[in-house]
Amino acid sequence: MTPSFSQMRRLLAGTVLACALAACATLPPPTSELNAAQQAVVRATGADADQYAREQIELARQALARAQSAMAQGDNDNARAFALAAQADADLAHALSREALATAQVAQRRAEIQRLQTQLQPEARR
Repeated sequence: MTPSFSQMRRLLAGTVLACALAACATLPPPTSELNAAQQAVVRATGADADQYAREQIELARQALARAQSAMAQGDNDNARAFALAAQADADLAHALSREALATAQVAQRRAEIQRLQTQLQPEARR
């Protein structure tokens, strides 16, 4: 049985948190991780994630907000973990949006082909 998305997400979050807890407490603030997460959210939003991957983009935004809050409180370990989770969720939202757009384009092209084939059939009978 393959794990569900939520199970995989929990496993990823658990792994990220475990790595963050195991890391040294004197790590620098996760500014690059926060920047990467913000960029990933913007990229997913630009790919219409609000329409095609609403749940994933919302999870990304929530994790990003938690990362920013944790960093403001000086909790760099949790800030890093939330930023990484936000980036992963945003990347997934981006991929799902791109897939949905590509699927819609394929359906449109198939409909065009069908229409053209229908137009050509009466001409072939003449």
